[in-house]
Amino acid sequence: MKKSALLSLLLVFVLAFSALALIGCGTEEPAEPADNAAEPAEAASEIPAEVQAIVDSGKLRVGVKADVPNFGLQDAATGEFEGMEIDFAYALAERMGLTRDDVEFQPVTAKTRGPLLDNGQLDVVIATFTIKPERLEQWNFSDAYYQDEVGLLVKKDSGIESLADLDGKVVGVAQGATTRDAVQAEADALGIELEFLEFATYPEINAALESGRVDAFSVDKSILSGYLTDASVILPEGFSPQDYGVASKLGTDELREFINDTLDEMNENGTMDELLTKWNLG
Repeated sequence: MKKSALLSLLLVFVLAFSALALIGCGTEEPAEPADNAAEPAEAASEIPAEVQAIVDSGKLRVGVKADVPNFGLQDAATGEFEGMEIDFAYALAERMGLTRDDVEFQPVTAKTRGPLLDNGQLDVVIATFTIKPERLEQWNFSDAYYQDEVGLLVKKDSGIESLADLDGKVVGVAQGATTRDAVQAEADALGIELEFLEFATYPEINAALESGRVDAFSVDKSILSGYLTDASVILPEGFSPQDYGVASKLGTDELREFINDTLDEMNENGTMDELLTKWNLG
């Protein structure tokens, strides 16, 4: 009897163990969907919070130039913008998961672009904004996407062949730009005297040159090339190399890194070179 009882007890243990094993196998199966369910959260975390906030708003607000051929130019009739910096803004938006229609452009000048960032009206500024040490204390800047240098546009019949020939003459520059300081530094090195007139827009400076109010129009050479005519010439000398970067509000480090990653991708896959070639900036 004792042996039979022992066998019965053993049988109970075997059956119980088998049942537990089956239950255990059954509980393992949902683990795979649970892991898969975590994947979307992981992918979403790849977008930094500062960038996600822009995506959630449904639009990327970009400050651009409206009067700089090849970089940012607004069609007076249609209101549409075109240029290398415009295409760059589209590429940035698309990498965020937005569309071209989600990009909202706002014309800026050298004087207005910083304040519009500071008061939160813009997410980024892509507007021939030169990276300078003093500006790095006011705004975040991406890595450089274009390099240029300051130049001088003069009338062909003016007899002016170099900066030295502008001694005692008037140079037109944009308000709020660093061009005046760059030209003044070169003038000081040469020991010549210059007078400056500041204007709100580049077309105004160019008009002043054509009317004789100024003897030279000074800004980055790539910008001057958009105002070159048969009656004017860009002097061969250049000075003060200018690196253009994408500006955002100070403290938006995640956004800056996202922009830098976008730039790296565009440089690696050749997209940036294509844009520069497309807009005659290569």
